[in-house]
This record gives sequence, structure tokens and C-alpha cells, in this order.
Amino acid sequence: MTCQEKILSEEYGELIFDFTSDYAKRLQQENVCFTPVDDRYNIFYVRQQEIERYQGSLYLYQYLPKVYGLMAEEFDPISLESAGILAAQRPPLSLTGEGVVLAFIDTGIRFADSVFRDESGQSRIIGLWDQTLQSGTPPEGFQYGSYYTKADIDAALRSENPYAEIPSYDTNGHGTAMAGVAAGSVVTSARVTGGTVPLEGAGGNAVPPVGDAAGSFYSSYRGAAPRADIVVVKLREAKRPLRNFYNIPEDVPAYAETDIMLGIKFAESFAETFKRPVVICLGMGSNSGNHGLGSDLAQYLNSLAQKRSRAVVLTTGNEGNAAHHFSGYVPEGEESYETVEIRVGEGEQGFLMEMWGKVPDTLFASIRTPGGEVVPRFRLTAEGSQTFSFIYERTRIIIDSILVEPNTGEELITFRFDAPTPGVWNIRVYNLGPDRSRQFHLWLPITQFLRRETYFLRPDPYTTLTDPSMTFRAVTVSSYNDANNSFYENSGRGFLSNGLIKPDVAAPGVNVSTPVGKVTGGSMAAALTAGGVAQFMEWAVVRFNSPSAGSQEIKNYLIRGANRNSSYTYPNREWGYGRLDIDGTFTMLSQIQR
Repeated sequence: MTCQEKILSEEYGELIFDFTSDYAKRLQQENVCFTPVDDRYNIFYVRQQEIERYQGSLYLYQYLPKVYGLMAEEFDPISLESAGILAAQRPPLSLTGEGVVLAFIDTGIRFADSVFRDESGQSRIIGLWDQTLQSGTPPEGFQYGSYYTKADIDAALRSENPYAEIPSYDTNGHGTAMAGVAAGSVVTSARVTGGTVPLEGAGGNAVPPVGDAAGSFYSSYRGAAPRADIVVVKLREAKRPLRNFYNIPEDVPAYAETDIMLGIKFAESFAETFKRPVVICLGMGSNSGNHGLGSDLAQYLNSLAQKRSRAVVLTTGNEGNAAHHFSGYVPEGEESYETVEIRVGEGEQGFLMEMWGKVPDTLFASIRTPGGEVVPRFRLTAEGSQTFSFIYERTRIIIDSILVEPNTGEELITFRFDAPTPGVWNIRVYNLGPDRSRQFHLWLPITQFLRRETYFLRPDPYTTLTDPSMTFRAVTVSSYNDANNSFYENSGRGFLSNGLIKPDVAAPGVNVSTPVGKVTGGSMAAALTAGGVAQFMEWAVVRFNSPSAGSQEIKNYLIRGANRNSSYTYPNREWGYGRLDIDGTFTMLSQIQR
């Protein structure tokens, strides 16, 4: 079996290893198929049977890819105005993102739409890697998918049916929405009113035109950076064994950390190939991790964001009001405990819940089912696994523990619920550690991966930022409603579990106009901010006002120029350092330079 076949096969799974690890060295010696991500991470493609040997230990947690979901909830230029972007598009600044590359690793793009073409009708997309298509040639250095250049896309646009030439569709619409908000071209006239535009050869899918939810065109449309170049990665969905490990429903879009990392690697390469600054925007999130240090993906993004002429923009997600985070303290005393109540909805197939404890604490627990069956207080070893089944309930719970999780140094206990009985589950949490901390956190999966009726009865809305939004050098954005300047209730909130400040700023994320209609969610706030960052990149790098500017510098400029309300204290768990204001950032700079 070739390496490409292994990458695509359900019989092989992905593992992420540091180059320096002993296991990575052994796999390299055994000529196991792998793809390097950067000078730290390797992705190895290993037989699923080999991976399953380690189930029952949190060995898998460290090396198995996390799974990410989309950060949009539903499908007028007011959002651009609120963020100070339209003002920056006008003279004297006239910033449109020209000379900057905006990259989206998402569900693809409707490349034939007018909002992604220039005045001559040619595409502004300079690179499209569709990981789901195996009929074409992969990008250089990659082993799967099909790569299309600007020349390929322009040739397709000249044909009678562009999608027959390049069969890459965004049937979800999320990627198209993000690219449109951040980088849509100025469209000043409508071509169609109402209905949908059927794409021949699109598998029967009808693709909505530029317009509102009813399908009518806007008379005009523009994104934040309408002259930026666009790079797109259409992610393949996570393989079935990985979805099964995390108990993710089959009909929900879910993407593996490994494919996202390779998509970012592809997008970032355009900085060298085209000698242009690159802004990478992610509209995805996961509740895995301790919500402090972040995943391998977060660490990779952090190292990338350290480079000149690169910027990373991330969303805090939509988990603030989901009731998927519990924060508790165990009172003093050996027999003392804190009770965690989880309501499980009808039809819930299962889920993976994580519990994290701070150093120097040591956690253990007991469980009571909705039917009254009790698992007495149990203690897990420094690294071990236990499985519990019940007499009157179909549920099986697999509990894995590791006292010192390698990436964070914190204690991690995972609870894998299979076929959980509907009703209220009680978990008593005990703590053998000293009285210094006694704090612990639990996170359920993100909203898309659970039924809405499954949640904590006493949730904590804070520390609900989704991974990888804790990437320190990235611009991390929460969401607000610019119609009334109210914070979006579902937006993820800070701070991080280690006390670091995130989010950085807030941006419009409610009823944002996109090429597929009005969309609400953290991904829209990230996309709009990414367009604003492209404007700043044009001013700083392309126009040589600050040629070495990178992600962290831009983040701090945006913080300084943010619009702050005198009624709030900053930094703020919801608003970060204030509302995004690109025009305000340049106003601040002009005052300094006087």
C-alpha cells in the first residue's frame, strides 16, 4: 500500500509526534509513512490496529489528533462600518488588502462566485487545495488531494461549466461565508433575484447566490479586504475511527487536527512562494484540552505567528452559553467533595468529557446514574484505565487517567460515556492534594458534537474559549452584535485556565452579511477581523511602514486602537481589550507620529 493510500484509508489513523520523541524515531526507522509539518511536528500514518493497542491509556490523548467543528450557528455592510474597516477602505488610507494573502482552512469555496473575482472577471483565488478530491495532483510536498492554481481556476471560469472543470464544491457554505466576509470583491449589481443557482454536476446540490437567507441578491456587496489574494483549503472530514473515539455523530462536520495543520502549512507556504504577507484565518474550534496551553495545533500556530509577515486570526467559538464548562472547588477535608450534575438528553449516543486538575492536586471521583446505581469512590493510578457497566442501565463508562499530562503537567481524567442513560448524572469529585488549590475544570464537547439537551446543570460561562483560540501570538476574537453593541451571549469567554488574557478584541459576529446570506457565529467575527488584519498588513508590510510586522505586533496595535466603553474594566473576559476598530488603530498611530 502506497503512502497516499494509507493516508486515505480508514484502516490507517494519524498520530502527531514531536520529531525528538523516541517513538517518532522508531517509526522513521521502520519506514512508516509520515508527513513533516514543521521543524517540530511529524504526522505518522499508522495501522488502526496499532493505535487501538493503546486504548485504555491516555497515551492516545497526547498523540491522537483532536477533532474540530465549525463555529457558525445560522445562515449589510454595517459590520464593516462598526469595525472601522470601511473607513480604512476610504481615502486617504484606501486599504483594501492589496498585496496580502488571506488564507482559509475550512469547507472550501464557491470559486465561481462573482465576489471572488476581480474587475476583469478573473479569479482572486491564487491557490485551492481540495483534500477531498483525489483525481488531480496534490500540492508539492503533500501526498493527497488536488491542487488548483489561479491559472487552472481562470481556465475553468472561461468554460461553460466551471465546476465540470474543477469539481470542488463548498456544499456547506461555511468556508464561502468566511472568505466573502474577509475578502469578498465589491459587487455592485444583481444578476438574479430569488431562488438558487443550480450547479451542473454538483451532485444535485443547489448553491445559494450572493444574498440573504431567502436567496435574493444584494444590490452591492463587499468584504473587508476586497483586493487581497485568496488561498483556500477544503478540508476532508475526519475518518470514522477518529470520530468513533470522540463519539461524534455521523451527520456533523468534523475535521482532524492533522489535516488542519497540513492545510495551514500549505497556506503559509505562499508567503515564501509569492513573497507576500499571509493572514491565516480559522473558524473552527474544539473543547479538548486544559484551555490554557493549547493543543499541538495551537502550539504550531504560535510558532508560525512568530514569523515576520504572518498573522493568525482565531475565534473564541460559540460555547459561552452552551453550559459545557464546569468549574469547581473541593472543600477542605478528606471526605469533602464537590458534586457535578450532568443532564443527558434523550437520544444521546455518547460523548467524551474531560476533567483537569491543577498541580499539586490529585483528583478522584464517584458516579451516580439517573437510575440510582452508584460507582463507589474510586482512585485511579498515575496512568490507568477502568471500565464501568451497570445492571439496570445500558451505559458503559471508560475512565482514563494520567496524573501528569505531558504537554501541560496537569492531571487529566477522561470520561467516555457510551449510550448514556437520559436524565441527571451525579459525579462527586474528591481532592487529595494540599489545600492550596483544590480547583478543577470539566468540559463537555462543543455544541455541534452533542445534543442540545446535554449540559451541566451548574455551568460556568467563563473559560469557554475553544481550542486553538488560546494561541498566544494570534489575534483571538470574541463576538458581539453590532446592531446594539451587546455582547453575543453564545460567544466564548476568557480568560484562559492559566490566567492569561484572551480574547484580545471583540468583533461583529451576529447577522453578518456573507455571500451565502446572514450568518451568526464566532467564525464571522474572526473572518471580519482577518480582513481588517489584511488591511493593516497592506499598510505595514506592503507599503513598508513596518516591514517586519508579524502576528503579535499586529495584535498589540489592534488592542491599542480598540474602542473601549468607559462602563467596563479592561482587559475584560467578554470584550478583551475592547471592540475592533481598524480606523481607530490608524487614528492612534497618527497621534503618536505627530
